[in-house]
Amino acid sequence: MQRIRLRYTKRGRLRFTSHRDFQRAFERALRRAEVPMAYSAGFTPHPKVSYANAAPTGTGSEAEFLEIALTQPRDPRELRDLLDASLPAGLDVVDAVEARVPGLAERLTASVWELRLDGVAEGTAQRAVAAFLAAESVEVERRTKNGMRTFDARAAVVDLRVVAESRQGGGSAGTAPCAILRLVVRHATPAVRPDDVLSGLRAVADLAPPVPAAVTRLAQGPLDEESGTVTDPLAPDREAEPAGRTTAPGTAAATAGGDPVPA
Repeated sequence: MQRIRLRYTKRGRLRFTSHRDFQRAFERALRRAEVPMAYSAGFTPHPKVSYANAAPTGTGSEAEFLEIALTQPRDPRELRDLLDASLPAGLDVVDAVEARVPGLAERLTASVWELRLDGVAEGTAQRAVAAFLAAESVEVERRTKNGMRTFDARAAVVDLRVVAESRQGGGSAGTAPCAILRLVVRHATPAVRPDDVLSGLRAVADLAPPVPAAVTRLAQGPLDEESGTVTDPLAPDREAEPAGRTTAPGTAAATAGGDPVPA
């Protein structure tokens, strides 16, 4: 049985698809591309697909990961192209490698997020970020299936900074500021999500964007604690590839201060 690991994106309007919506679309793409899937046993067999740490509904992502099991070997690059062509634009398969080193899910220890705050000036965002980072803890509340839960949103944050300010609008009149934050957060229990950090910014500095923030995951993978870099989780599989064989390039490392290089 061959196992293939894929990186895919959620872009544009497709950021509003739920994880279950994506699962349905992906299983249709597998059938459309005639992928020789392995199936589970039992009365209702399902394709053997393992999803890892999916982004919340409503957030975009450049770094979602899954693993599929095949009954016949396939070239990862050709499989990537077939599946990408079988999915709607916005759900794009951008990388594929053969699984050669166990433990993909365990490699996803941190994420890099971009938060676009329309209507927020850079100076206002800088003061809120400074207050958040200076706090020893920032308690926030989130509703879960077991009711409201209070937890510390500060402890999981490795880095948070304002990286840019753009202007929204077509001319000098009527333009509005838009602060862009870069967030590096550890994957902890309970998980700290970008909206939890936004709640923390509101709690410590009364930062309340006039419209909901546009949130995009730029990268996820192993965290280098010393540099704050989030690296490519598929790199160990690529490095274990036999000599003379190559697969598609993966995501470059990303930090809170710089953009990842797109594949």
